[in-house]
Amino acid sequence: MQRQIDLELNKLRAVIMAMGQSVELAVEEATQGLIERKSERLKKVREHEDKINAFHLEVDEMCLKIIASQSPLAADLRMILAIIKINSDLERMGDQAMNISLNVRDYLEKTALQEASAIANMSHTVRKMVRDAMDAFIKGDVALSEQVLLQDDVVDEAKRSTFKNLVEVMKQNPNFVEGAVDLMLVSRNLERLGDHATNIAEDVIFASTGKDIRHGGFDPSSHR
Repeated sequence: MQRQIDLELNKLRAVIMAMGQSVELAVEEATQGLIERKSERLKKVREHEDKINAFHLEVDEMCLKIIASQSPLAADLRMILAIIKINSDLERMGDQAMNISLNVRDYLEKTALQEASAIANMSHTVRKMVRDAMDAFIKGDVALSEQVLLQDDVVDEAKRSTFKNLVEVMKQNPNFVEGAVDLMLVSRNLERLGDHATNIAEDVIFASTGKDIRHGGFDPSSHR
């Protein structure tokens, strides 16, 4: 017989998954606005962020109700704690997507730079990290979570490479400085999105195994 708390946790998982999908869509719309040079795409980012903020409040309230009414066991508490932290990361990811849309809005007023294509590739990796982290959460998949952690290195390297190339662009043509700075800000926000996806993957591992791998507890060399 299924416990009442399991039913409540399933409802909670469904809301968190919907929140994660909204984050992924917000990042996609912001990126497509950049690639297609269409500001209409950016308006949709705000709509997704409004949904994310509403989910954020809903999840917090649901977690508090479960803790107060269901007498959760240790494993249940681990899951609830992980969800509270994931909820916070997803809300911040919505903020990052909005930051990207604002940077893109500014960039669209300037001359297009070819480095925007590297940003698109970086965004694809970040969106996959978000999707995989949420899939890992719903399945309790530790191996998939570890793959998300490995992808964070790819995003970090992409940001470093993008920054380096954009600095060269600015040196060669001062007229491109403002547009290059806009792309740098987009790249930095994408890196931060990757960091939040990594946090979610770490929380999934904690919820599934009880192991806290933050602050150096994960060894990438053993997964290559």
